[in-house]
Amino acid sequence: MTPSASTAQALDRYMDRALEYQLAHAGRLPLLPFDAKWSSDCYATQAADDEPTPWRPVRQTEDSDLFERIGQALEQKIHPDIVTFYSRYWSDPLPARHLSNKLVLLQLWNPEDGERLRGNLLGHALMKARKKQPLTLFFASTEPEDMFISINNSDGTVWLEAPGKKPLRQIADSLAAFLDALEPDTIADQE
Repeated sequence: MTPSASTAQALDRYMDRALEYQLAHAGRLPLLPFDAKWSSDCYATQAADDEPTPWRPVRQTEDSDLFERIGQALEQKIHPDIVTFYSRYWSDPLPARHLSNKLVLLQLWNPEDGERLRGNLLGHALMKARKKQPLTLFFASTEPEDMFISINNSDGTVWLEAPGKKPLRQIADSLAAFLDALEPDTIADQE
C-alpha cells in the first residue's frame, strides 16, 4: 500500500469517527452561518445568508493542481501524504485530541480556500529555506499554544513545531499513524 493510500484510509476512518462522535455528543451536525459568497459542498442545505446552516465534511470529487503548483514554486516534489490530506475532503477545521492535547485539523472549505493555503504554505516554506531548515508542511494547529503539527516533506514523519523554530519533536512515524491515533472532539457551532 502506498503512503498516500494508507493516509486516505486513515483520513476516511477519522472522518467516520468524527461524524459518529458529533452525532452522539451534539445530536446533530454543527451549524455555521450560510455564506453564498463563500460557497462549499459542505453545506447540508441551502439557506439565506447568515442563517445557521448544518454542514459536514464531504469528499472532494474533482482533481486539483494546487500541490503541483506548490511543488513547482518550491522546485521539489510535495510529499503525497500532505497532498492526500488536503485533497480528500472539503471541510471547516476539525477539533481533535492527540494524547489528550487539543488541536485543530486544518481543512479546505472550497477551492478558493486552497489558494489561501497555498500562500501560507509557500510563506512557511520560504521561512524554512531562509533558516536552512528541512521543509515541513503544516496540517494542524495546537490549542491553546501557538504551535502547529506538520509533516517532514522528505520522509513523511509528523512533527510538533513552533513558528520560526526547528521542529521540536517527532510525534508519529506517518500521517496515517497520527490520524489513527486521533480522538474526535465536538465541533462547536459558529455564529
